[in-house]
Amino acid sequence: MKINVFIQRKNENHNLDVNSIKEIFTRLSLNENEVIIVRNDEIITKDAKLNENDRIELLSVISGG
Repeated sequence: MKINVFIQRKNENHNLDVNSIKEIFTRLSLNENEVIIVRNDEIITKDAKLNENDRIELLSVISGG
């Protein structure tokens, strides 16, 4: 299914034909522990099911002290 993926850290958009969040991370060579996954403006987990034409945003996790 067609999914639009925006990677905040790189300011990149990708249109991918994938079936799962895990497949997005594999295809884009990303570490799932370094981002927050947002689907259509709602935070989701890596186990959430995708729907055709979802917009996924991968937001960088920032820590500091």
